[in-house]
Amino acid sequence: MKYISTILSLIALGLIGVLFLDQRRQLDELKKHVEGEKSAGTGFKIAYFDLDTLQAHYQYMLDVKNQAVDRENKMNEELSSADRKNQQQIDEWRQKSNTMTQAEGEDAQRKYQEMQQQFAARKQELEQGLYKFEEEERTKIRKRIEDFIKEYNRRKNYSYIFAYDANSFIYNKDTLFNITNDLVDGLNAEYKKSK
Repeated sequence: MKYISTILSLIALGLIGVLFLDQRRQLDELKKHVEGEKSAGTGFKIAYFDLDTLQAHYQYMLDVKNQAVDRENKMNEELSSADRKNQQQIDEWRQKSNTMTQAEGEDAQRKYQEMQQQFAARKQELEQGLYKFEEEERTKIRKRIEDFIKEYNRRKNYSYIFAYDANSFIYNKDTLFNITNDLVDGLNAEYKKSK
């Protein structure tokens, strides 16, 4: 339970790092492209979308986030219930400790170790299941966004479309080239159709 937030934070940090490296790579490609375009004498169009706004308004992302929270809550409830049950057994052993024989004490110690191992194994299984769910959903979300942008760009003909967030390397943005609302509206429309 204590580690879930740490794990999720590390995952988010990793994803930010991946996005940063990907945007850095795209910027290098853009520079090469700009230099090639300047020499050829042609222009190109760039657009961006606000990732934070997309996350706040894209219903599929919100639904996935709610599902992840529900799964985490169920996991925490299950682990808390198991922990309470284990604690009750431990309390019973403590009350009987003065009257236990050596064999009973050894049996209680063995059962205690088994309880700890089972609890740890179940906790790890649940955490891995939650992590797998989140990773699979992130992949699906990214694919949906990429597919939509490809289709969207067939009509708009942008050379590059960047994702902007507070941690990106873009320091100035012209709202004329902000396509966030188009993406939110289009992605939500597609999601409603798929329900």
